[in-house]
Parts: sequence; structure tokens; C-alpha cells
Amino acid sequence: MKSLRHLFFVLVALVMALFTACGSPGIPLPPSLELPKQVTDLRAVRKGDKVYLAWTVPTQTTDLQSIRHLGMTKICRSLGAAITNCANAVGEVPAAPVPAPGAVPKQPGNTPQKARSSYADTLAPDLQQNPAAKATYAVSVFNADGHTAGLSNQVQVPAAPVLSPPPDFKAQVTADGVALSWGAVAEQAQGLRHVIRVYRRLEGTTTDTVASEVPVGASSYLDQGFEWQKSYSYRVTVVTFVSAPGGAELQVEGDDTPVVKVVAADVFPPVVPSGLQAVASGVGQSAFVDLIWAPDAEADLAGYNVYRHEEGEALARVNSELVKAPAYRDTGVTPGKKYFYAVSAVDVRGNESAHSEETSEAVP
Repeated sequence: MKSLRHLFFVLVALVMALFTACGSPGIPLPPSLELPKQVTDLRAVRKGDKVYLAWTVPTQTTDLQSIRHLGMTKICRSLGAAITNCANAVGEVPAAPVPAPGAVPKQPGNTPQKARSSYADTLAPDLQQNPAAKATYAVSVFNADGHTAGLSNQVQVPAAPVLSPPPDFKAQVTADGVALSWGAVAEQAQGLRHVIRVYRRLEGTTTDTVASEVPVGASSYLDQGFEWQKSYSYRVTVVTFVSAPGGAELQVEGDDTPVVKVVAADVFPPVVPSGLQAVASGVGQSAFVDLIWAPDAEADLAGYNVYRHEEGEALARVNSELVKAPAYRDTGVTPGKKYFYAVSAVDVRGNESAHSEETSEAVP
């Protein structure tokens, strides 16, 4: 009996030692199904007949394990109704390799960047017949065995018809601004509102600025929102507005015109001054001639030059520095002589206007 009891305690000790060596015992975990978590940040933007989808690639399974192998992603689309399954996918994105630990670049703050995926879907012409229709999209990410946890969040874009870009788009730098012009826009869709949107981008940047929106019947626009001595690119698109519940409007851009680049070099002189008058000093005074003229109102005016000559001689500038005000006193004159005067305007880039009409005055 003692021997059996001794054997029992030995067996208990061995079992306890085994559990101690392997760590604390716990409930056995079922094997992971390796189902990628559902996408929750799907976004969609329409441009012309293309719908651009983007989402974050899952990195965890539904049971919060790290994904080891991803499968393909199916693109699901429906006109109007919510999507219940993706039996008839409109496209697929091949499986992306799962990055190794530490291989993902990090953002400021030492946070790993999230891997992104995208897809461009084409809306065929027969899907763009109804101005009120909407295209609904979702994506479904599969594992390597062809199983999925289900659909992502669902997003919608208008499926209304859009207009082609205007033809013959041109840009020309003028003294008043960048003159943009284009041909007539194709026939408009009934029941929809359209405008022409003009985009401008400063060379060396990646951001477009909406320079203006003009009526769809317009064929030109003068852009004055740029800076001289810089390079820009321009493009034009027709925007379609679709009524939405609550009185709001959704907008869809059509395709763009070809990009036109310009160098906004200011080689345009200011307006020629006008109204020049000359008055000589009185008898008994030191000899001088006072000149006045109408001021130049241009924003980039730097000043004026004053020119003088005697009978039969060529004009010569009399000021050493630009005259800032539309007035000048010439003290380099001799009594008993007659002088002829003209003035010009100069901008901040050194462009000088032609000479004004001459005026003359005799010094007593």
C-alpha cells in the first residue's frame, strides 16, 4: 500500500514539474482562420468615367493575429442598392505581400505607416444614363485560402453623365494677366447644372488651385491671381452638379483638357504717362522748370524718368534716380534757353514705357 501511495505522489510531482516548465496552463486556443479584418476606410472619388477607390490594407486577422499571407481583394459595385455580396465582382486586386516586421517605413512619432491599396473602375456609358443614379462600392479582402470576413464599408458616387472637356484649350501671357481660352463645350445634359472649373498650379508644387469657375457657355477667362516671374500650368474641366437629398448638390468632374504651361515673365512696360506740363521760374528767381503729369495707377510702378533736349538735339535723361512722384523740378537749365521735355514710366522689373508727348518751356 505504501508503495502505491509513493508512486501516486511521484506521478503528481512529475505532472506539476511539467506544467511549471511549460509556463502557466491555460485554455487551449483554436487555430486561427487567417481571415483578414474587414476594411473600414474605403473611399471613392469619381473623375470622368473613372471611379478611384482607396483603402488601408488589413494587417490583422479577425482574431487579432498578425496576417501572414493575404489573398486577392474583390471590387464590388452596385447601381443604387446596397451590396449584400460580391458574387459578381467588377475587378480584383492581386494579393499584396505582407511586409516583414520592421520593413514598413515609419511616420513622425515612430508610428508605422499603413499600407494602402487602390483600384480604378470604369463606368461604362450605359451606366451613366440616369442623372439621379448612384454607384455603390465595397471591397472584400480574402485570405490565401480564398475565404473572407465580409464586405468593407460601402461608399457611393454619382453615376450621372459628365461632359467632355472643352476643345482647343490655350493660354497666353498678356500685360493684364494670363488669358485662357477654349472652344465650345459639348451639348449639356438635361436636368443637370454645369460650370467650367479652371485649375492653376505653381511649378514645383503638387497642389492645384481653383483659379475660377465660369458659366459653361463661357469661352475665356483672364487669370490675375498669379505672380509674375513664375511658371504655372493650367487645365480646365467641366463640373456636373447633381441634386442630393436636403437640397445639397453633389459634384462630379469630367476629364481634363491637356495641361498648358506658361512662364509669367513680365516684359510689359507701364502705360505711357500723359498730361505733361512745364512751368519755368519767374524773373529774378533762380532758373528752374517745374514739370507735372498725370500719375500712373499701375500697382507695379517703380517710378518715372525725365528726359530733356534743346532745339535740334537728342533727348537725354536728366534724373539720376527714378522719380517717385509725378512731378519734377529741373534746375539744370540756363536763362534765355528753350527746353523740350518728355517723361516715361518704369515698373519694378525695369520695363520702361515709351516717352510721353513732349512739352516745351522757355526759361526767362
